[in-house]
Amino acid sequence: MRPSSKTSTNIRVYGNGSYLHPCIMKNATRESLDTLSRLIAFPSVSSASNVDISEYVDTHLRLLGFETELTTYVDSKGVRKANIVAKREPAGADNSSAAGLAYFCHTDVVPVQNWVGPDPDSPGDAFTATIANDRVYGRGACDMKGSLVAFLAAIAQVSASSQKHPLWVVCTADEETGFQGARHLVESSTAYREIVAAQPVAIIGEPTELGVVHAHKGITGFRIFSRGRAAHSSTAEGINANVAMVPMLQKIAELNERTLREPCYQDRRFDPPTLSWNFGFTDHGTAINITAPKSEAWVSLRTMPEIDGSDLINEARQYAESLGLEFRPLVGCDPIWVDANAPCIQTMCKLAGATPTTKCYATDGGVFGELNQRLVCGPGNIAQAHTANEWISIEQLEKGIELYRRSIEHWC
Repeated sequence: MRPSSKTSTNIRVYGNGSYLHPCIMKNATRESLDTLSRLIAFPSVSSASNVDISEYVDTHLRLLGFETELTTYVDSKGVRKANIVAKREPAGADNSSAAGLAYFCHTDVVPVQNWVGPDPDSPGDAFTATIANDRVYGRGACDMKGSLVAFLAAIAQVSASSQKHPLWVVCTADEETGFQGARHLVESSTAYREIVAAQPVAIIGEPTELGVVHAHKGITGFRIFSRGRAAHSSTAEGINANVAMVPMLQKIAELNERTLREPCYQDRRFDPPTLSWNFGFTDHGTAINITAPKSEAWVSLRTMPEIDGSDLINEARQYAESLGLEFRPLVGCDPIWVDANAPCIQTMCKLAGATPTTKCYATDGGVFGELNQRLVCGPGNIAQAHTANEWISIEQLEKGIELYRRSIEHWC
């Protein structure tokens, strides 16, 4: 549901709200807090539709002089989702001669469980922006609605008439649940094809405290299913699906041990340097006196530029098939690796006053492999993402606006 017209006067203020003093707060900050409160108010959890928030952002971008492409798709659970590709350039610009800048973000957020906000005794609502101790609390404040707001504010400070190169804003769905929005964009968006042709610098605005990430791991994995037959355990009528799964679990554990022991599965440019082979198991059991009719194991691993673990996955697949088990690959994303000495990385580092780093998480930037100048840089600390008291500092929001403005001015 689209929220009512929230303004900054509707932001819940708790404890120290020193930034709210009119003599201290910049106009850009005040307007950004207003916009951030509006975006937080959209409960755009990945399991729900993000169409309302996308339409709001689409309208905002049009007011900033962008032409927009809003495309929708229906996810695997029948929920309608939306992506946005927006473009702004001065009249008469020659697209073929200009690389420009593209900013990428996602509008979905993770679910809210046991929200505590700034004070467990007065938690409030995760979808109502709350200011306390010069921080903005709310689901998505850090990951990554705060980043989007910072970029929108930066755009407002750069006139379209001053642009010599195109500027894009891309907002995707389902980043938190498997990058389906990014994949749909790559497969279906005409506007995205224009970005690929132009090859702009692409900023993935995930929270890095405005550090510059030139590389991150990808993610992939698989699921394995064993089928049995439920029956009362006192009879011989049932088939326990766990029996066939036991040797498979042992195999998965052995493969995990190899990723920790063998240097060919490690890259010291990342910390940790391993594939981070992670696995779990469930038999969906309902009672201890019923034989399990289905047993399921899953594996997730973090791929690196030259180490994708495909041989290990194939080994697991072959072993599963030899046991008569069902094997299903999981679709994730590739790693990002842009050389730390590449001009786009060095320029962004100069603008940000940072040095290039690598990270072990994944972003949907890994789906945009056709873009050659990708980097990750955004306000907020990733440690605050997905938490029961998610927040972004107002200082980071302000610094993000300033860095993004300089980035637009430099590349556009």
